[in-house]
Amino acid sequence: MRVVLISTYELGRPPFGLASPAAWLAARGMDVRCFDLSREALVEDAIRGAGLIAFYLPMHTATRLAAQLIEPVRRIEPSAHVCCYGLYAPVNEELLRGLGVRTILGGEFEGGLLRLAERLAAGDESVAAQSEPTISLARQNFLVPRRKGLPPLAKYARVMMPGGEQRLAGYTEASRGCKHLCRHCPVVPVYAGAFRVVGREVVLADVRQQVAAGSQHVTFGDPDFFNGPAHVLAIVEELHREFPELSYDATIKIEHLRKHAEHLPRLRDTGCLFVTSAVESVDDAILARLDKGHTSEDFLQVARHFRELGMALQPTFVPFTPWTTIEGYRELLRVIAQTDLVEHVAPIQLAIRLLIPGGSRLMELREVRELAAAFDREALAYPWRHADGRVDELQRRIQSVVEQGEKGDLGRGEIFARIWRAAAEAAGDASGAAIWEPQPGARAAAPHLDEPWYCCAEPTREQFVSIAAASAAQCSAPASPRADGFV
Repeated sequence: MRVVLISTYELGRPPFGLASPAAWLAARGMDVRCFDLSREALVEDAIRGAGLIAFYLPMHTATRLAAQLIEPVRRIEPSAHVCCYGLYAPVNEELLRGLGVRTILGGEFEGGLLRLAERLAAGDESVAAQSEPTISLARQNFLVPRRKGLPPLAKYARVMMPGGEQRLAGYTEASRGCKHLCRHCPVVPVYAGAFRVVGREVVLADVRQQVAAGSQHVTFGDPDFFNGPAHVLAIVEELHREFPELSYDATIKIEHLRKHAEHLPRLRDTGCLFVTSAVESVDDAILARLDKGHTSEDFLQVARHFRELGMALQPTFVPFTPWTTIEGYRELLRVIAQTDLVEHVAPIQLAIRLLIPGGSRLMELREVRELAAAFDREALAYPWRHADGRVDELQRRIQSVVEQGEKGDLGRGEIFARIWRAAAEAAGDASGAAIWEPQPGARAAAPHLDEPWYCCAEPTREQFVSIAAASAAQCSAPASPRADGFV
């Protein structure tokens, strides 16, 4: 039986969420076709005759894009069983079922996807309705991801080095889920404090095959690399022995960077180029509402420690929340400048607005329930407005500054200077509106991926249209493009 797996968008990463289930399905003799629509066209002939078509939904933007494709795909092959799987599938179950999706799989999805495919291949009529748990946290014995048939690494995000060097970047996962319960995190509604590891040998084999394909760097996509420190340290030490020139990056909570600070030199010495950490805010009251598990001072201590170790910290933020003030936003800018992190922060991080998706723990807070409007089925989120309209206006202006700066190919420091001035003007501070300039001795541009990481963000209409347009451009690149993006 033919199975088609589709990814619409995942921050420019080679999708583990296609390669992993493809290995399970192919091992049982299924004819598996994978399409990453952020990098290639969806071929209509592959859809025709498919018994199972499954959309991978790891993030909010991917889900919105997939929602636009489900109906056209069903028209091409009306008899196919349509499934959605991944982090955002169960929290958007009602919408997806309304679009004709029959099976929703969240959490550890490979086993459920395989069982579904086998029942379909056997003609089991019971699969017309959901026959697998919507969310499974069952422990799985992973297989080495099957990357055959996916676009080459050269089509994906690259690491930009300070000297101008570019490195091809692979992607893998050593674990899923998270032990923590941050209120705004999309992992929490599905994993609820649980995390699952991918076997060490599977991770190593996956990296080896990507190195053989030209990868010079690997991104570990674990929600938190230090949920299981012993597990991941053994992996990076083995990789460093085999591939001394291979670099990598990972995402780790500020709380864990403090708790496991003794392990940071081992990351540095095994090739860790940078660590992404969801700082979110420098306002302790906001951090408490988000249940982040760290304080502003914790962040400052981590930043100092990274500087002492000669490591690159890449903090991410959600600067616009219902509790943000204009002065609080300016304080965030001051902290970034004072900690010499301007070149380490992607400009988009300074424009992000809090996303409240379905299932979010933020709705536990009465103040959030009172300000949030009804769930928006198109935006897949609860819309909200700030009590101080000037804050919303500032967010829109910062978004425009970032977009114009990036279109003009400005550096991070120059865009930061424009953001600094815009925030000062919003506060009515003429003296503070002077353009920010880096201090003598400030660090040079930090290594980073050329497609920025973001999470818990509400994309503006312009951002979504831009991503959708980029995806459509990829889909129409091959011969004989059609208006609907298929070939």
